[in-house]
Amino acid sequence: MLTNDQLALWDRENFFHPSTHLAAHARGDTPSRVIEGGAGVYIEDRDGNRMLDAFAGLYCVNVGYGRTEIAEAIAAQAHKLSYYHAYVGHGTEASITLSKMVLDRSPAHMSKVYFGLGGSDANETNIKLVWYYNNILGRPEKKKIISRWRGYHGSGLMTGSLTGLELFHRKFDLPLSQVVHTDAPYYYRREDSDMSEVEFTAQCVASLEALIAREGPETIAAFIGEPVLGTGGLVPPPEGYWAAIQEVLERHDILLIADEVVTGFGRTGSMMGCDHYGMKADLMTIAKGLTSAYAPLSGSIVSERMWKVLEDGTDENGPIGHGWTYAAHPIGAAAGIANLELIDRENLIANNSEVGPHLRARLTEHLGDHPNVGEIRGVGMMAAVEFVEDKAERRFFDPKATMGAKVTAALAKRGVIGRAMPQGDILGFAPPFCLSHDEADIVAKSAAEAVREVLG
Repeated sequence: MLTNDQLALWDRENFFHPSTHLAAHARGDTPSRVIEGGAGVYIEDRDGNRMLDAFAGLYCVNVGYGRTEIAEAIAAQAHKLSYYHAYVGHGTEASITLSKMVLDRSPAHMSKVYFGLGGSDANETNIKLVWYYNNILGRPEKKKIISRWRGYHGSGLMTGSLTGLELFHRKFDLPLSQVVHTDAPYYYRREDSDMSEVEFTAQCVASLEALIAREGPETIAAFIGEPVLGTGGLVPPPEGYWAAIQEVLERHDILLIADEVVTGFGRTGSMMGCDHYGMKADLMTIAKGLTSAYAPLSGSIVSERMWKVLEDGTDENGPIGHGWTYAAHPIGAAAGIANLELIDRENLIANNSEVGPHLRARLTEHLGDHPNVGEIRGVGMMAAVEFVEDKAERRFFDPKATMGAKVTAALAKRGVIGRAMPQGDILGFAPPFCLSHDEADIVAKSAAEAVREVLG
């Protein structure tokens, strides 16, 4: 306990935590939890508390904790070659091998992968490539990016602008002027209760068309979207959404960036979210599932049609002026190889397709009739429970009541980690792919107990 107390003191005095109420943490109003170990779907802190992590870290520890196969691959790479850069044609066996493995798992029209470190820098890369692409094509005015409200694409300057959540804009002078937002494809929060999913999709498309007309299609370079809204509420798209959106983008010559940071490598029950929803992207963003967070690594996957233009650009202008010191880091690449091999060997994506629906069925069994549970939704190994003050009227709680956070805290008391999703009272689940039926039952039962503690 003395070690814990010392670490807690150092934590408050020295450590700047992301997405944290800084003043409350510094005062000691919020706990300082030091995580020490993990195995399977469980983590353990230094006080011996064992928790079922039903959010896989930040939807990223997809193969589960304690996988020695990945740890050994990282160690072997570090002993052999801890680092070399990827500039001017340099590569390593790990980075080149992983490039092929990623492309083998991507839609057939994708051509190359650029490796970074995290989803934010991958989306920064994507926007630079889009702007470069249009400059090479002689369209310097075609630079605006359409994103969606409630989308999440990172927290840098450009990526924080792309993100459509108010918390990531407030007091940061965001969004930047090159970014415009359109409607979130969030069927449960539609204004007209009588509207069908098909009608709601048509409304989203009409809003997009109107935005393009207002801004001028000649000024719009790309549209970015997650196949499934992640941090904005774990919201699968309404019926026919992606086919209808893509028709609009193609007609106006607007590129499609599919942000697969959450959905990539199996979380939907398909290898990629683009596969699951029939999306034909020009760029794909990958990160979390690429290494299951055993080492930092991200990627921007570039389509054939974009790649040809990028090649032409370097013939005209010399080497492309973009790079990160740690791009294609060999330790991250080694982790990626071992992770993807493990997903294949243990058939974990098939497990998602079986256990994910079981989790949602059990949540529905326990909570579907609760007067404050408005919707239980999800796809693959994702689930969300949305709370409302009045179910019949779809009247939401006052945000100041923080019902979602209270339920999440009550769940944690029962040894299960969920996530209170921002901008709503939503309890989110995105467990590791190795979650069993029995563990899914524990999550659902504990969630029901937590809901009844807070909401009755």
